[in-house]
Amino acid sequence: MMNTREQQAIFDDWLREHAAILHHVANGFATGADRHDLMQELMLALWRAVPAFRAASLASTFIFRVTHNAALTWKRAERSYRRRLDVFEEQQNGSPDLTQPSGTDTATDLLELLYAAIRTLEPLDRSLVLLQLDGASYAQIAEIHGLSESNVGVRLNRLKHRLTSIVQEKQS
Repeated sequence: MMNTREQQAIFDDWLREHAAILHHVANGFATGADRHDLMQELMLALWRAVPAFRAASLASTFIFRVTHNAALTWKRAERSYRRRLDVFEEQQNGSPDLTQPSGTDTATDLLELLYAAIRTLEPLDRSLVLLQLDGASYAQIAEIHGLSESNVGVRLNRLKHRLTSIVQEKQS
């Protein structure tokens, strides 16, 4: 059984070495202030998962799996909450304005366009793309999601084309 001090040391090491994974997942699944909320959920999920790590895989693969599963769970709960909130807002104020800002050529704006496009994907597809962007191999992605490597490759190829189309449409 792992004591709290050992758990904290592993957690601190993982955050120091793999914080980018958490940030990428949060950016891929949430916008605005929700990113902070999701980041807190991801860190909590990672903290809780530390004792379950058995070093059968790389720490980064374990972190990918924990954070992506936590983000998928958060997204399901968020979607349900947003539906209820939208119904309430429509009853109170009419439909909210959902216009997207027009894209520009700056790197930050292009990155935000990409994240916006990723957020339009189904949760599993979103997770696959984020894992790919984080540099995970097809084998790692397949292990995390229980898919075959060839299925991961086919899905990612289709998703890249789809994301390219979405970003190009938003730029024009």
